[in-house]
Amino acid sequence: MSSLQAIEVSDVHKSFDGGVVRALNGVSVHIPKGEFLAITGPSGSGKSTLLHLIAALDRPTSGSILVDGEDLGRLRDLNSYRREKVGLVFQLHNLLPNLDALENVEVAMFGSHRSRKEQQARARRLLEEIGLADAEHRAPPKLSGGERQRVAIARALANDPAILLADEPTGSLDSASADQVLEQLVRLRSERDLTIVMVTHASDVAAAADRVVHMSDGVIV
Repeated sequence: MSSLQAIEVSDVHKSFDGGVVRALNGVSVHIPKGEFLAITGPSGSGKSTLLHLIAALDRPTSGSILVDGEDLGRLRDLNSYRREKVGLVFQLHNLLPNLDALENVEVAMFGSHRSRKEQQARARRLLEEIGLADAEHRAPPKLSGGERQRVAIARALANDPAILLADEPTGSLDSASADQVLEQLVRLRSERDLTIVMVTHASDVAAAADRVVHMSDGVIV
């Protein structure tokens, strides 16, 4: 694991409703390249807000977030950042129910430099990599919860990001399915040298990570 910082969060504050709601109160955390970091804490502690800021789904009220040395606050094309630099996995898989598993992975590559044939071939390889080669033509309603979340992981990796951000990826799964998803994350981190930041409220899920930080009331404690 490299000592270089993949993500540097420095004194980040985030307020909503004109400053009435303070979600983050001076959060700083540095995440080396290749690390699997778990962020834990109760509901409302700010952990998902922090993840969304790293994903550039929102901007901090103050403070800075650097990813590979680039300040997200100064990036003009955040869509390219979200498409190319980070992969996102949410508690609810957000798969399109009218598309099959293969098409759900392909859709993440629309607008990329890959041809349609290359997109399909890459989607097929990713499904095979997560053990779902036989499910490529099944739509999400015909997949189990664990299978749907694994398809979501494949979709998050479609554009070969360096960083995977996972917000409660096992929150809606039974224990066996949750274990399968965690096994995939640990394996993919090792094989792809991914930097993974995972939000979870469950201590047993967090135990799969290299390091755990705990949040409460908008700060790391």
